[in-house]
Amino acid sequence: MTDQIKAKVIPGSLGSVFSVGASFPALSCFNSPEYVIFPGFCDVHVHFREPGFSYKETIAAGSRAAARGGYTAVCTMPNLNPVPDSPEHLRAQQDIIDADACIHVYPYGAITLGEKGEVLADLEGMAPGVAGFSDDGRGVQSDALMEAAMRRAKALGKPIVAHCEVNSLLRGGYIHDGAYAKAHGHRGICSESEWGQIARDLELVKKTGCAYHVCHVSAKESVALIRRAKAEGLDVTCETGPHYLVMDDSDLKEDGRFKMNPPLRGKADREALLQGILDGTIDMIATDHAPHAPEEKAHGLEKSAFGVVGLETAFPILYTYLVRPGILTLDRLVELLCVNPRKRFGLPLGEDYSVWDLNAEYPVDPAEFLSKGKATPFAGWRVNGRCMATVCGGRVVYRENTDP
Repeated sequence: MTDQIKAKVIPGSLGSVFSVGASFPALSCFNSPEYVIFPGFCDVHVHFREPGFSYKETIAAGSRAAARGGYTAVCTMPNLNPVPDSPEHLRAQQDIIDADACIHVYPYGAITLGEKGEVLADLEGMAPGVAGFSDDGRGVQSDALMEAAMRRAKALGKPIVAHCEVNSLLRGGYIHDGAYAKAHGHRGICSESEWGQIARDLELVKKTGCAYHVCHVSAKESVALIRRAKAEGLDVTCETGPHYLVMDDSDLKEDGRFKMNPPLRGKADREALLQGILDGTIDMIATDHAPHAPEEKAHGLEKSAFGVVGLETAFPILYTYLVRPGILTLDRLVELLCVNPRKRFGLPLGEDYSVWDLNAEYPVDPAEFLSKGKATPFAGWRVNGRCMATVCGGRVVYRENTDP
């Protein structure tokens, strides 16, 4: 056994985080010369479901799934019970994080009480303990309420993290209003339900100067709006998800594991997202890891719950289908998964890292997931890249084929 890993280092623009051939005694079980070390990935959009919905996921299971995917930091969305809309409710979540998380978990506070979109939450009281404010799962419908939230968030030095959705445009839809929906008799969700609220919010950003982050961008019009806003100098960033970059609505099947919100859109939307990744309009990739119980995903496209899991497949999917074909460089992928999200949300890296065998090839098998959620559109896809170990805060939090 050797106490060294002779690995290529991919530091992105973080500088020289680790040196080639550095000694890692905690990982002395590995002696392959073929491993690659990455700085710990950071996902700013996950659902760990506690408190309130532990039958879907727990902070313990979700954080272990994240570690298996090479992540050492995540930001958790506030659609919980109780909703973290006050210091007291936030504490209920933070206590579980402190007890059970194996990686760094940073909660968001809700924008409105109960995420009901009627009254602003206690933003001032929660500010010291949250990464930002979001009503994820729901768009804030009131212009005046969103403007007030932006002004208070700016005063507190926290970003507004917006789920953009115009309720009046949903019309009972559940997949993209495109060719597949028309061919199979499904009710569609129009792209304007997303980009219409982004356009509204960007006007409010001009008025307030708030730091503004757009969740799960899926439509070509959204990319164009954000590109223009950045050119105008607005303090705007955005994310998209792995599934939107490698799939579109032509890949849909009559199965709940293909149902997420926003939905998989058309080929032109996917191409616009890839262009946004390449030209810097899209700042980061976040999984929107949204686990559900098996019975909640077993009712086809119409009646299954929205949401798929993604922490354990993000890097292998993106590496295999974007980096290996030459669409994206490995350095750029590290920026999208680690550098940019940490920079935007002020999340430290320390010496967190993960060790990968990029030569490993295997099919995605949800039965192997550490997450309680198993619904993924990537089941059966062949991928390259297996996380061999993840270290967070100097501690091994995941090791392949062992129980951390």
